[in-house]
Amino acid sequence: MYNHMVVHAATELSDDEVDRIFRALADATRRDIVRRTLAGEASVSELAGAYDMSFAAVQKHVAVLEGAGLVTKHPNGRERIVRANPDAIRRAQALLDRYEQIWRSRIDRLDAILADDE
Repeated sequence: MYNHMVVHAATELSDDEVDRIFRALADATRRDIVRRTLAGEASVSELAGAYDMSFAAVQKHVAVLEGAGLVTKHPNGRERIVRANPDAIRRAQALLDRYEQIWRSRIDRLDAILADDE
């Protein structure tokens, strides 16, 4: 429990933000949308053309990503342009890095205990 609080404090993410980010990234289509929009902004129409699903379904995926703060959407004429939010992605990466640090410190402690037993 203590490590859980440390992880969140280190990344400045609330539990709700963490939940939204990782729920959004749990879907392969949404991860692909993030990947595509990190490479360059794209309209919702362009994104919809890349998937075997309806325009409305892609809009819903974009809305989930937007709700998680992973992408932003802004109007450009009749189009809606989607752009990845690298800051949110960096914060999610920082959280994963912190989990890795906790995991590695536990492994190091286990290694030390096993070495003492020999």
